Amino acid sequence: MDWATLENECKTCQKCALGATRQNCVFGTGNQNADLLFVGEAPGEQEDLSGIPFVGRAGQLLDRFLYAVDIPREKVYIANILKCRPPHNRDPLPEEEDACIGFLRDQVRLIRPKVIVCLGRISAARLIKPDFKITKEHGVWFEKGGFAMTAVYHPAFLLRDPRKKEEMLTDMQGVRAKLREMGAL
Repeated sequence: MDWATLENECKTCQKCALGATRQNCVFGTGNQNADLLFVGEAPGEQEDLSGIPFVGRAGQLLDRFLYAVDIPREKVYIANILKCRPPHNRDPLPEEEDACIGFLRDQVRLIRPKVIVCLGRISAARLIKPDFKITKEHGVWFEKGGFAMTAVYHPAFLLRDPRKKEEMLTDMQGVRAKLREMGAL
């Protein structure tokens, strides 16, 4: 499957109830040949309105962390597990994740990143391991499916608890170090 076909399938998807309530499908954004893929959980209100992931306050904070560790946003790809916004920004339901995960898997196959960074507990629990504990395992590296994977705090969480920003900076420095180690970026 090529990129345009996959994106069109996603934009017309009705596999779960969220397809009927979305403003926009939030497929993903960035470099389709990126070495680094960030995966969040689901679009928020600003993302649903724009059709682009991580453009609200959480996205602006992510941009600041990328800048701080010298990773240009235009060199990464950013996606979510869900491509449609859950009502009131609630956590994704398992059946919504199941309906949508195929799109992310196809994106990963097309991008072929070297490093996948989960933004928050929900994406880490889906992609790394079901019992992932973000407070204990953020910044820890896993090898899964031929990818180097880690999870960091979700930027929206950092907006609510800024005391964790120093840990996030350390984790993002670790992402940059892993990319260098792999000869990426």
